Amino acid sequence: MKVRKFRVITLIADIVILAISFLIATSFKPSGFKGYLPTHYIFFAGLSLIWIIVSLLNGKMHRGRIINYNTLFTRVLTSNIVALAIIALLMYSIREYSYSRTVVLGTAGIATLLELLFGIPYIAYKKATIQDYQNYAEYTATKKKSEQELVDRINGNGNGNGNGHVTEEEINPRVIKAIEGEAGKEMAHAIMQIAGTRLNNKTAVVSTTTIFNITNLPEEKYDYIINLHRFNDIIKLNYFLDEVNFKLPYKGYFLGCVETKDQRKKRLLKKYPPVLNYIYYIFDFIIKRVLPKIKFTKKLYYLLTHDSNKVLSRAEALGRLARAGFMISQESFAGNYLCIEAIKIGDPIQMNGINYGPIIALPRVGKYGEMIKVYKLRTMHPYSEYIQDYIYNQYDLQEGGKFNDDFRITSWGSVCRKIWLDELPMLINLFKGNMKLVGVRPLSRQYFELYDRNLQERRIKYKPGLIPPFYADLPSDLVEIQESEKRYLDAFDKNSVITDFRYFWKSLWNIMFRNARSR
Repeated sequence: MKVRKFRVITLIADIVILAISFLIATSFKPSGFKGYLPTHYIFFAGLSLIWIIVSLLNGKMHRGRIINYNTLFTRVLTSNIVALAIIALLMYSIREYSYSRTVVLGTAGIATLLELLFGIPYIAYKKATIQDYQNYAEYTATKKKSEQELVDRINGNGNGNGNGHVTEEEINPRVIKAIEGEAGKEMAHAIMQIAGTRLNNKTAVVSTTTIFNITNLPEEKYDYIINLHRFNDIIKLNYFLDEVNFKLPYKGYFLGCVETKDQRKKRLLKKYPPVLNYIYYIFDFIIKRVLPKIKFTKKLYYLLTHDSNKVLSRAEALGRLARAGFMISQESFAGNYLCIEAIKIGDPIQMNGINYGPIIALPRVGKYGEMIKVYKLRTMHPYSEYIQDYIYNQYDLQEGGKFNDDFRITSWGSVCRKIWLDELPMLINLFKGNMKLVGVRPLSRQYFELYDRNLQERRIKYKPGLIPPFYADLPSDLVEIQESEKRYLDAFDKNSVITDFRYFWKSLWNIMFRNARSR
């Protein structure tokens, strides 16, 4: 049934695209559409028929054939070239030379371009994967098992181990000597302040970029593993961290370091003279940050870099550790690197086909408590979804209910949020019918559980909305947000149409004239 519906939709879409392309192609001629319609309508009808037949035979209109960008370009280009070749052969065989080559080639060329332009966002939508833990029940169990007892308080200052000031005499001298010999006294001092007296005879110190050297460590012999080589150069970083997890016992510690993207930018701008430094940085940005994000250039990126000296944001480094079954304990800057200490709290979370394309699908609590996919443009660094609890524990909430100092958001993501560009894919949810224009905000499971139990049970009786009551009332904290939603639901129960109408225009006024924005 879905396959048939897909073919009907693509069939109608292709005819519309061909008609638009024909109009555009004829507009370039002096006599325009009216002048060419009487003489070219047979050509258009023949092209449309052959175009559709070839598309059906080649799988362009088959739901299961176009599954990624490669198949999109392959099916569209081969189908359209074959269709154009057949129509050209027919015209030649019947000696029909009166048709304008501009109109013939222009119609086919423009139609091909339009199909690709519409097909690319469609593939991005279909490939949008859930950006969250794969199994929330499993995640909750892990949380209960680990609790906050592993550390007194999660912080980012590098002094949360409860040891207070420590000296080298209190720590295994073998460990300190190994760190100093490989990374210098500054790094050794930073690690000493982070780990304290946990640096003992069960501490392994390595400086490696390959999984092999971790695999050779005895299983569960060490309860603290330190890798002095930065994450940026580790080949297949996810597999590397998974192997570290396997070698540690439950509640074992791992300490690694990373050069964040901000530190990298400062280093490059300082390394080269003015003007040249920004030129170099732009090329570095394209090669190291743009190429690996695009499917067609990813292989070129690996060919040029061999996966070394990669650019990692702070959020991505923390997120990769959290995905690998670790809870972030401490962070501390040491020279040009960020040192991160993490505690093993469970097994690694499998990626299961997750990709970080331009459109993401966020799991949100919908009507009847069912989890729905809410589509948005990506505005956060990769792996940010794995450290939501860490952000909440670290920074709490700001006015409006968003996280304080949320460093997971990219620079361009902040711009997209200010101009609402990131919300555009949510129109997919509106068309699918699992969201409405005005309604309570669709919440993640973690955020949903911060709400009062009675409100939780009430709000799942309604569809969430693209425009929440927040923009009408502008509450400042979680308590006020809940009160705002209660007032909206009370009014909605009395008169749904008038309430949504009133909230829509009030929200629009606040957005346009009171600078109400999603921060």
